[in-house]
Parts: sequence; structure tokens; C-alpha cells
Amino acid sequence: MAETKFKRILLKVSGEVLAGDQSFGIEPEFLDVMAAQIVEAYRAGVQLAIVIGAGNIFRGMAVAARGADRVTADVMGMLGTVINSLALGDAIGRAGVPVKVYTSVPMPTIADTFTARDATQALDQGFVVVCAGGTGNPFFTTDTAAALKAIELRCDVLLKGTKVDGVYSEDPRKNPDAERYDTIGYEEVIARNLKVMDTAAFALARDNGLPILVYALGDKEGLMGVLDGRTRSTRVG
Repeated sequence: MAETKFKRILLKVSGEVLAGDQSFGIEPEFLDVMAAQIVEAYRAGVQLAIVIGAGNIFRGMAVAARGADRVTADVMGMLGTVINSLALGDAIGRAGVPVKVYTSVPMPTIADTFTARDATQALDQGFVVVCAGGTGNPFFTTDTAAALKAIELRCDVLLKGTKVDGVYSEDPRKNPDAERYDTIGYEEVIARNLKVMDTAAFALARDNGLPILVYALGDKEGLMGVLDGRTRSTRVG
């Protein structure tokens, strides 16, 4: 089995990946593919925490831009992440791996309320930890929540799965001549406003020395390909 130098990781997954070929909702086939990658890494000895977005269900900022109340819209987005986290947690559990779903928005009949102490203990005990509810506050994205949780849980690296195989100077799907970076510093990403994660997430990572690996979720080698270096990715930091 492949080995990885990372003992504990935080994986940030966009909600859209769960929609698969659909524009909305959760496609069971893609849910199971994502869960299988997580299970493979777990069985290779990696401790995993996961933060997932809600773009397949609700986009709070887009709704707020049309005149809705931003706080209400963000709370609705947080609830969307709970739905996705429960679905992914269930898929991981069905594959035979112990999993705990936490949420930063207290809802004790649905999931455990997140504290760094409890989630760290769960990782040490061999659970995959899925973190829902963002930061629990409006005005913060799930990218920022991912960086924050990675720092709180003392993860070695934050993995950001996207639709492209790293960080580019522009969207390579729109400009085929866009420059791709193998490595890039936090400050350059922030200064050039490269839209991989939001600025708050990069600032948190920079201030706490958290490296970020950006890779393509659709790569055939999957999550383990990134962790053992077989898959192209960009290292930020």
C-alpha cells in the first residue's frame, strides 16, 4: 500500500462534486466515489478531517447579491453543509470506516457539536471527522472554515479539491495559455487575488504555517495520488 508523509490532513471538498453531472442535489455515484477515496487514505494510515461546501444545494452569497439578507442566506448555506456532511458521513460509514459528523451550529439531535478538543480526540481514536456548519458564523466561507479547522485540529496540510490541477494565473478553462504554478507563496496568491480560496483562508494558513495542496478532484489517482505525489498539485506556502 502507498505511503504518505502526512499523518493528519484536512480535506476541503466543494459541494458541487457531490452533484456529479447534475446541477443540483447529491448524485449517489459521485458520493460513493468521494467516500471510496477517503476510505483508501484512511486505510493507508492517514487521519482525516473533512469540510464540505454546499454549492450543490444553496449559494448564500449569490442569493444575498440579489437582495436577500446576507446573514439569513449564510445560515441557509451552513444548513446545506450539514446535509452534505451527513450524506458523506453515511457513505464513509457504509464502507466500514468509523466516522463522526460534527457541526459548528448546535443541533444535538442531528450531529455532535464541534469542539476542537472532541474532534481531536475522535481523530486520535481512529474516526474520520466530518465538520459541518462552516465556522458557525455568517460572512465566512467554507474555505475559511477549512483553514480554521485544519489549524485547530493540528493538521499537517490542507487539501483543496477543485476542477483544475492546481493554481493558475487565470482560469485555464477560459484561457488555455494561463500559467500554472507548481509552488507559490501565500503573499503572491493574496496579492494577485488568485481565486482558489478566499483571502481570509490564505491569511489564516500563512499566519499559522499551514501548507495547502490544490489539486483536481477528478484526477484518476484520487486523494492518495495527491498524498503520495503521483498526482499534479500546487503547493501554497
